[in-house]
Parts: sequence; structure tokens; C-alpha cells
Amino acid sequence: MIDLKQLRENPDAFRAAYARRGGVEGLDRVIELAARHRESLAEVERMRAEHNRASKAIGLASADERPAAIEAARGLADQIKGLEPQLDQLADDLEAAAAYLPNLPHESVPEGTSEEENVVEREVGERRDLDFEPLDHVALGERLGLFDGERGAKTSGSRFVYLTGSGVILELALVRFAIDFLSERGFEPVITPVLVRRQAMYGTGFLPTEEHEFYKVERDDLYLAGTSEVALASMRAEEILSKDELPVRVAGFSSCFRREAGSYGKDTRGLVRVHQFDKVEQFSFAHPEDSWDELAAIRANQERILQALEIPYRVLVMCAGDLGGSAAKKVDNEAWLPGAQRYMEVTSATNATDYQARRLRIRFKDGSGTRLVHTLNGTACAAGRMIVALVENHQRADGSVTIPGALTPYTGFAEITPRA
Repeated sequence: MIDLKQLRENPDAFRAAYARRGGVEGLDRVIELAARHRESLAEVERMRAEHNRASKAIGLASADERPAAIEAARGLADQIKGLEPQLDQLADDLEAAAAYLPNLPHESVPEGTSEEENVVEREVGERRDLDFEPLDHVALGERLGLFDGERGAKTSGSRFVYLTGSGVILELALVRFAIDFLSERGFEPVITPVLVRRQAMYGTGFLPTEEHEFYKVERDDLYLAGTSEVALASMRAEEILSKDELPVRVAGFSSCFRREAGSYGKDTRGLVRVHQFDKVEQFSFAHPEDSWDELAAIRANQERILQALEIPYRVLVMCAGDLGGSAAKKVDNEAWLPGAQRYMEVTSATNATDYQARRLRIRFKDGSGTRLVHTLNGTACAAGRMIVALVENHQRADGSVTIPGALTPYTGFAEITPRA
């Protein structure tokens, strides 16, 4: 949620910021509701003060004056009771309308209103000079017996897969590697719930704007989370941290569920756009003055993991128009896929500043009182996509795949060979 006080005080600044996103529908409605709510609140507060004075006057009135004083106080009380429901309705309407407004893009975010205007910051790692025709991960997965999409579709529908054989070991190895990596850097491991309440989805900014992307269990009014970010952020909802605790860093592991709405025809086979996948996520609750340094630390972790796995990648900075709703800034790492001959997003890092914290009421206390924390998130390992990047980049001419040295202590083997 944006800061409505700042919006009231400087609406032109918000208009300019949202213009960078390509414009935001509903801003004028929020400005109008905020003004009406403030006027109504001022009127109710004025009448409450007048009622307090009238109530005190009763005690000071003479016997002859007291009935009129009581009647005056009663009349004010009745007027207040008539106005309060209107005030409450305005507050509800304002919150509902403001819930659709995204975060303001940070000044360092590139200009642009579509994904074509995202900026390649740099490329890291050398693409292997292969002397054979590389396979994509679907062909490799079939040859190596890493997953079974046909039986996954038979059981659950399209875009569900069974991981099988060495694919299972590879995923578990990647997850444990990422957890160990983050634990050594101060992130506490957490396995999160995958079913969450509406408030958790709303609090992290996925509702109401992205409801179409998520599965819902109607009977229990619970959502299947699309990322452990939802549960990790909500761990501290309604809490007040101490300044000395910050940053609070957690590494969440969970299965994730997404409808992949609007992606029909894209990556329908394999592990890229599946409806269910496992992921290790970095999440930080940071002091507002330190959150950009924290984003840099999260990004550094992502890059070190990719480098340890010997996967070439490029760093892509999202332009203002391609930011998610809660993001003030977002940076992706895209792995090069020699078999598919394209780049694919494997990690993403976001600073949501105080947008999620305001919705979830996550604060910290210092000498001057309480303030909102900043929340940040960043993929450490989306297991399926990392398997895709790993097998395509470490394939050999005979169809086998080597395991990078950093991962072999976790797999227990140094290569995966085709099934007989």
C-alpha cells in the first residue's frame, strides 16, 4: 500500500511516478476518496470535540440549565452516530481503491513501459563453444530420465510433471546447496506453509490485482501461494521489531503453485512454465536506510550461486512499466540456454520498500518511535528452472551431463548418463 498521507500532500509527485509505469488506472479516484475521507474525518472529530465540551457543560450547569445541556449533548451524539457509518464506508472505499495502486518506481529504475525496454546491465560467464548440436532440456530430460511430463499430464493435467530418477536427486541437491549457501550468510532456513489466508496474499501485494494467477481452496478460503515470499512476509505481520534486530533474514523453502495465466503456447513441455515447482527464496526485513544495500547483498548471493554452478547469465534491470505491483525496483538474472538458444529468467530480486510492510503492519522501534520496515525478496534457487539451465549448459556430445564441482558433494555423482 502506498502512503496515503504523502499522496494527499503531493499528488503531482505520484502522478509523475505512475506516468513512468505507463499510467495507473484509478489514481484520481483514490485522490478524490482520500480528500472526502479527510473532510469527513475532520467533521466527525470537530463534532466529537464539541460533544466533549457539551458533556463537560452538563456538570457545570445549574439545575435549571441541565436539561437543555443534556439535550444538546444528546443531539450531538446522535449526529456523530449518523456520520460515523459514512466515515467508515469512506475508509473502506478508500482502502479498496488504493489496494490497486502499485508501488512507486525508484529513481534508479530505467525508463520504459514494456518488457522490450528492460535494460541489460551486463553479461557474466562465457557461453561454451560446443562442437556438437546441443539439445534443449526437454530432449535431455527424456534421454536422461529426469522427468515425465506425459504421466504428469495424465495424473494432473498439462504443465504438471513427475521428477524421476536423477532428476529427483538433482533437485534435492540444488535445494540443499542453496540452503547451505544462504545459511552461511545469515539467512535462517524456514519451510513455509503453502496454504495461506487472503490477508497474506493481500499483504504482499498479490491481491487484488493478480488473483487470476493463483489457485484457491474455496471451501476453506485459502490460497495456494505462488512463492514462499507470501508466507515469509506474513511471519512478522502485526509485529514490532527492535532496530537492533534488523535486518532479519530468512531462507524459505516451499512448493509453489501458479496458474501461468496468459502463457498459453509458451514452454508447454518440460520444466519451465509448470503449475507446481519448488523454490528457495531469500527474504529480508530491513531498516529503510539500509534496504538498497540489502538488495545488493541479495543480488550478490544470486550471482554467486549461478557462478558456482557454472551457468552463464545476463543481468536484466526491469524498466518502470515492467515492475510488479509491490516492486520499487526489480532485477532479474537470465541464464543462457545453449539448447534452446535463448535466455531464461532463473532468479529475480525485488525491493518492495515499505509497500508490503504498510499492508502487513510490520514495524520497528527506535528512539523516535515506530516506523515501517522495508521488505525485500530474491530467488535463490527455483529448482526446475535451475535444472533446465544446468543440464543445457553442462551437456556433452554423447547426451550425458556433467555435474559442476560445487554440486557434486550434494548429488553424490559427477555425471548423469543416458538411460540404456
